[in-house]
Amino acid sequence: MTLTLETITSGLKHSNIKPIALYLPQFHPIPENDKWWGKGFTEWTNVAAARSKFKGHYQPHIPADLGFYDLRLPEVLMQQAELAKQYGIYGFCFYHYWFNGDLLLEKPLEILFQTQTINLPFCLCWANENWTRRWDGRENEILKQQNYNRDDDLKHIRYLLKFFKDDRYIKIDGKPVFLMYRTELHPDIKEGAEIWRQEARKEGFPDLFLIRVENFQKNQDPAPFNFDAGMEFAPDNFALGKNTPNTNPILYTLARKAHKYGLYKNEYFDNHIFLYQDLIKQTLEKPDVSYTYFRTICPSWDNSPRRQKGATIFKDASPDLFRAWFEEIVTRTAKNLPANKQLIFINAWNEWGEGCHLEPDKKWGRQYLEAIEDVLKGR
Repeated sequence: MTLTLETITSGLKHSNIKPIALYLPQFHPIPENDKWWGKGFTEWTNVAAARSKFKGHYQPHIPADLGFYDLRLPEVLMQQAELAKQYGIYGFCFYHYWFNGDLLLEKPLEILFQTQTINLPFCLCWANENWTRRWDGRENEILKQQNYNRDDDLKHIRYLLKFFKDDRYIKIDGKPVFLMYRTELHPDIKEGAEIWRQEARKEGFPDLFLIRVENFQKNQDPAPFNFDAGMEFAPDNFALGKNTPNTNPILYTLARKAHKYGLYKNEYFDNHIFLYQDLIKQTLEKPDVSYTYFRTICPSWDNSPRRQKGATIFKDASPDLFRAWFEEIVTRTAKNLPANKQLIFINAWNEWGEGCHLEPDKKWGRQYLEAIEDVLKGR
């Protein structure tokens, strides 16, 4: 079957809305991770070792339909694509790891590129942070460093062009959509983006459509960066809410003091606990911006599998709350953006180590996917 927008959005009430799920390619071993974290390490290593830290804490998240998969297998990507399309996900946005010509975790993307029978629209987000030992608490120890220069910008875009030319690559008005996680880390991003645009035009594209992710810097017009739009990241650092008491305020204060002085140990106080419903409320209360801005939602968030202490955990996430959030964002997107730009990003398809996944787990099954389908079909 030929992949077209019509085949993906058939039967949908909101046919112009394109939900795009962020995609983590971490689920296969690579030599670098073997060296840094131990032979055979993948994201599943953290996921399988997770445990509940306090009463009512949902951990571990155990995958259901797709199991503990290995992304070196093309059939896994095929199954993921079919599952996503079944429930109205338009495409995936793959995290892309480029370090001055060195690539990490590139195999799933290369498999997708080489396997044209996987009918899935896709785009890329350059995750341009340094890799550090964050997972074991040594964030200042750099494992793989980014170094920026114009020669590298040129080399980078020339590598990307083959993906942009793929008919499945997501485009807006013929312009390949390319995201960058932290534009502020590139000291000459305006010039770098111009190099990218020039090379794209040389290859016959009208231009690129560049989106800067807003997580560490909010409400900044993308134009000075030579970008076309901003993308909300959920959860971001600006809509966390307040650390929420685990009980009534008086007992909470007493318990925290007892924990501090070693009289009563509770891991609740070693982490940052927020309410999922507060995240939704504060995210929706953000002021409007004057530039093109794509909204993002997340089914949950809990990065405690990656951190012994200091994890950020949103309590009481549920498919019903997620559905209400998605419904509101669909309404706002349809109102605020033209038909050709009605993208909504979802964080994420498979961030299992951050408790943030649309892929079915043992607790909720397919309920988050069903929530998306119900909203898109107006049920």
